[in-house]
Amino acid sequence: MKLPPISRRKAIFLLGAGAIGSSLDAFFIEPNYLSITEKELKLPLLPSSLDGLRIAHLTDFHYDPDSDYELQEEVIKATNAQKPDIIALTGDFIDSKTKNIAPLLEHLSKLEAKHGVFAIMGNHDGWTTSGNHMKQLFEQTGITFLINENTVLNIGGDLLAIAGSDHIWHGHPDLTRTMKGLTSKIPTLALVHEPDFFDNVVAKREVMLQLSGHTHGGQCRVPLIGYAPRTVSFGRKYIYDTFEHGQSRLFVSRGVGTTGVRVRFACPPELAMLTLKSA
Repeated sequence: MKLPPISRRKAIFLLGAGAIGSSLDAFFIEPNYLSITEKELKLPLLPSSLDGLRIAHLTDFHYDPDSDYELQEEVIKATNAQKPDIIALTGDFIDSKTKNIAPLLEHLSKLEAKHGVFAIMGNHDGWTTSGNHMKQLFEQTGITFLINENTVLNIGGDLLAIAGSDHIWHGHPDLTRTMKGLTSKIPTLALVHEPDFFDNVVAKREVMLQLSGHTHGGQCRVPLIGYAPRTVSFGRKYIYDTFEHGQSRLFVSRGVGTTGVRVRFACPPELAMLTLKSA
């Protein structure tokens, strides 16, 4: 069936209406709309005894209590409702204001996970305050904060290491310290804010899984094809989703907040629920 021709005036009107609708979504709707991504990750280095372990991954809060309070309340409620075994927070808790750490921690202190909540530095955190300051504040709320160090969990008799690096962009990452004491037989969950450091990590040693943020998934993406027109240093190779190198795997989240202009398009805030499966 041949469609009737569209007049130039009508075409201009439709384009304008589409642009207005997209702008309203990008500036006023999508930045406040939390999405939950459910993924099963097949991990060659995961022992079968830990098959089914569920990790909630949150990152890039860039928290501003004036604009993000309701979204963050929804994040906490949705995360706890998933009853995760582990919660991983991979940095950029604030943008450029140290005063926003305390109100964010009022939210994060409500997080609940069977085997604990673990956090690391992001580049914006490191540009704004010291790692020691962040570590002290977070650990006062019961959140384990890792900077070039690791901790080993005993889960039903099986060991699982969680290793957290310092931020990469003008930070002081030290993989030797981060992996200190971990043999290759201990499955390791690596928390690294900037995803492109994955290449450095796997050059050092295989890891079961690396979790990263930093890119915001591009923050604004081209619908359907998922292309991100803008990338960021240390987040150009791995922008969003799952990647693999040998037996190691990487997952990059879209994150929760925004930096710069508070805008998201075809890339809503994300709570990633990752179910680990032995391959």
